Amino acid sequence: MSQHIRDLVPEPGDLLALGEPTHQEPAFGAVRNELFAQLVQLGFRSIALETDRVAALAVNDHVLHGTGNLATVLAEGFSHDFGALDANRRLVAWLREHNRHRPAQERVTFHGFDAPTENTSAPSPRSYFEHARDYLQIEDLDLAEIAGDDHRWSRDEAILDFARSMGRTPEAERLRSIGEDLLTRLHARAPELIARTSRAEWLRARTHLDAGLGLLHYHWQAARPLPQSERICLLLTTRDTLMARNLLDIRRVEAERGPTMLCAHNSHLQRNVSAWRLGDLSADWYGAGAIVDSLGIGNYTFIAGSLGRSTALKLGEPAPDTFEGLLQRRITDWGLLPAAEVSPARRREDTTPQQGYFPLEQATIDGADAILHITG
Repeated sequence: MSQHIRDLVPEPGDLLALGEPTHQEPAFGAVRNELFAQLVQLGFRSIALETDRVAALAVNDHVLHGTGNLATVLAEGFSHDFGALDANRRLVAWLREHNRHRPAQERVTFHGFDAPTENTSAPSPRSYFEHARDYLQIEDLDLAEIAGDDHRWSRDEAILDFARSMGRTPEAERLRSIGEDLLTRLHARAPELIARTSRAEWLRARTHLDAGLGLLHYHWQAARPLPQSERICLLLTTRDTLMARNLLDIRRVEAERGPTMLCAHNSHLQRNVSAWRLGDLSADWYGAGAIVDSLGIGNYTFIAGSLGRSTALKLGEPAPDTFEGLLQRRITDWGLLPAAEVSPARRREDTTPQQGYFPLEQATIDGADAILHITG
């Protein structure tokens, strides 16, 4: 057992994925920050969190160049209310201070790799296409008129009720054609555009277009008349597919600078099939980590997060014959250990859906390289 990442990963690969079993336990963010500081010393030059990729561009501007102030960046640069987390505030402040006097090649960049969606809603693609339109300096394209009222896209019913979805409306079809045309123009004019602006600005425009087209596809999936379990599974699959594509794109940008640390829920990063159950509803799908790892694009290391007890979650001490119970006896405070050293045990059953907590399972451990256990 160790608290030093280099003891488990002496030669960092391309992607080191640190998972957590719930977003509601603040200790994981604090440990993540400590481990990432160690990884930077080992040559890591980027971190990617489970947050909206486009929104995170503002965070990256701040940590690289000091653009904006910390409060604004936290409020606008994170999705899922993650900007309110103290660990994320500390991470952004640390990155800015670390980068302040370093040359560009040594600076650490910040990325989000999630789609701009919440569990039951997804915004209109309008603003994402408008960014690309303005970058291309196209003056005669009124996307607001074409897309219509943003609320019709972002309301919960547009995702939960296929009959009220915007995904297969004439507006969506026209926007899809426009988005694909903008993407073609962006690539066709790349030499001219990059010379006029920069490669970074060109990539920013493409990121907006990718997000907009991804949103259109998400809305299109939501418009399929399916039973609720199939709908949930399809949307979870679509989201993780978009996350995987974002990760691959981030690595293409970062490959020459150094490895990347990923941080997200275990269900997005584990190699085995992810599962969700709530009453009669269920879903099984492959997360972004499983997709990226299977493609063999770079070396992928997965550290599964494990939690013993938690005041924040009102989670009590685990039963001694569970995976978490066995780890509680081995580890004080928190620690890392090879997954192969975790003995067989049973899945804990003392959790509730409101905790967003996914206990360890044998399949997750078998597919992990290491375990991060926090006693609580």
